[in-house]
Amino acid sequence: LLYCHINERVAIFGGTHGNEMSGITLVNLWIKNGKEIQRKGVETKPFITNPRAVEKCTRYVDTDLNRAFTTENLSGDDLPYEVKRAQQINEIFGPKGSPDAYDVIFDLHNTTSNMGCTLILESSKDHFNLQMMHYIKKAIAPDSCPVLLTEHPLLKYSTSRSVAKHPIGLEVGPQPQGVLRSNIFESMRVVLKHALDFIELFNEGLEFPPCSVDVFRVWDKMDYPRDTNGNIIAMVHPNLQDCDWEPLNPGDPMFQMFDGTTVRYEGVGTVYPTFINEAAYYEKQQAFVTTRRETLVAGAIKKA
Repeated sequence: LLYCHINERVAIFGGTHGNEMSGITLVNLWIKNGKEIQRKGVETKPFITNPRAVEKCTRYVDTDLNRAFTTENLSGDDLPYEVKRAQQINEIFGPKGSPDAYDVIFDLHNTTSNMGCTLILESSKDHFNLQMMHYIKKAIAPDSCPVLLTEHPLLKYSTSRSVAKHPIGLEVGPQPQGVLRSNIFESMRVVLKHALDFIELFNEGLEFPPCSVDVFRVWDKMDYPRDTNGNIIAMVHPNLQDCDWEPLNPGDPMFQMFDGTTVRYEGVGTVYPTFINEAAYYEKQQAFVTTRRETLVAGAIKKA
C-alpha cells in the first residue's frame, strides 16, 4: 500500500494552446463560476495559461508554451513571450520539482485528430495518476478513454503541466482549431468531473486497491515523405486517416503519394498510431506518432 500525501491544490489549465477551444471555454466558465469544479477539501484553480495566444486564437505567439518548461528556460532571461509566461506559471504553480508545487495540474487540449478522449500520462511510476485514470476509464465506460504514456528516453516534452507533482494531460478530438464542438466540449467536461470526484474520494480516505491500466507508450514520430527541398510529397493514406489507436501492421498503407502510389509501413511489428494528421504537427514535421501497447500495474493507494 502506497501512502500519498493529501491532494489539496489542483489547477485546471486551459489555453496552453490559444486555438484549442474546449479547454479555454470551460476554464473561462469556471473562472466566472467555479461551483462545478469545487470538491470537499480541495482548492481547484482554473487558469488561462497563454492569454495572448487565446486573444489571437492562435496556437502560440512566439514559441510553443507546451514545450517551454525546460530547466534552462525556467532560469533564463531576455526571452520570448511564452518562455517568460512559463517562468510566471512556474512561480505560481511550482517551482517544478519542489515540495511547494501544486499537487495536480490538468492541462486541457484539443486535437484535430480522431483521438476521442485521451488521457496523457508522463510517468509509468505515478501510481496516483494511474489510479485516477483507472477510475475515469471505469466511470465513462462503455465509452473509451485511451491513455497515452509520453515517457520516452529520447523524446522530451517539457509540458506546462509538468510543474505539478501529478501532471495530467487531457486531449480531446477531433475538433478543428478555433472551433467549438458541443460533443467534444461535453466529453472534456465529463472526464474532468470524474477526475475531481476521484480526488475528493481519495482525500476522504478511501483506499484504492491495486489495478492495471492499459496504456499506449509513445514509440516514434513519423514524418511525411518529402522531396530534397523538404516539401511534403504525400498525404496520410485514406486507410489510415481517422484510425487513431487502431493497429498498423507491416505492409499496411501509410501514405498516399500525390501520383496515387502507396507508401506502406515497414516497421518491425504492430504499432498503434495516434495524432494522425494533427494540424499543429505539420510544423513539427510529424504526420503521426506510433505507440506500443502495454499494461501498467498501479499499487494500492491511500491518503497519508
